[in-house]
Amino acid sequence: MAVGARSGRDEPEDRPGHDDSPAGGQAVPPGGEGGTPGEDGGAPGGDGRPPKKHRSFWVELPLLIGIALVLALLIKTFLIQAFSIPSDSMQNTLQRGDRVLVDKLTPWFGAEPERGEVVVFHDPGGWLEDTATPEPNVAQKFLSFIGLMPSSEEKDLIKRVIAVGGDTVECKENGPVTVNGKALDEKSFIFPGNTPCNDKPFGPIKVEEGRIFVMGDHRQNSLDSRYHQELPGQGTVSNDEVVGRAIVVAWPIGRWATLPAPDTFDQPGLNAAAAMAPAALGLAGAVPLVLWRRRRLTVRRTAG
Repeated sequence: MAVGARSGRDEPEDRPGHDDSPAGGQAVPPGGEGGTPGEDGGAPGGDGRPPKKHRSFWVELPLLIGIALVLALLIKTFLIQAFSIPSDSMQNTLQRGDRVLVDKLTPWFGAEPERGEVVVFHDPGGWLEDTATPEPNVAQKFLSFIGLMPSSEEKDLIKRVIAVGGDTVECKENGPVTVNGKALDEKSFIFPGNTPCNDKPFGPIKVEEGRIFVMGDHRQNSLDSRYHQELPGQGTVSNDEVVGRAIVVAWPIGRWATLPAPDTFDQPGLNAAAAMAPAALGLAGAVPLVLWRRRRLTVRRTAG
């Protein structure tokens, strides 16, 4: 029994003899206005058109695979690509066999490598000429082409950016690496027991604009910018050769970690432009004062 909405008395939900259908007693099908179900050849209760037949899953499967491959290729080309670590030069930050994901999007918007970042870059020429690359099978070639597997054919390297265009970088024996005269504290990422550069002291080197100076975290096991100073650019790498910034260790799962730039690269005064700014501002402020003072002296002499 339900409570009547108007009378407030109990009454049955469906009263005998009560007809809620339209005049004439004709039923109205859902979504329609009268008519006999199926009178125009359509399905009962429809809009007159026969129901659509769903395509078989096996018919749609090739289309779904094709869309997935196109998306994977676009992601690999413009967004993110997986790379495998082939050596020990970045220990302990990265271990041989680690898979890292590399951000390829930001360079498309003009972003350039920054100090402290771990970057993947193409061989500038002469760095890997004596390194043999394994011959992948057909499946490996296809998976690496669409970005689902790191490529074993491309001669790419991964190192940490130490200095960028405009910087002066140097490291003397038993000393720290310095950038624009500021010593780097590398304890948080350099391989335990390594020295900053005792195996290969260098510098000072002025890094050209549009280039970077890179080093491996395992200093005594890394043929980095220090070992290619006879090449054009004194071992530096062109920004155009940089594939992208390594942002995360994705595999194995137990080694999952992000790859931020260490705090030592954010220390005050490290930026060459920033270091020059106080002097430039001081000079800019001094020039008007000197001119104003000279003008006053000239007026006094004239009046005297």
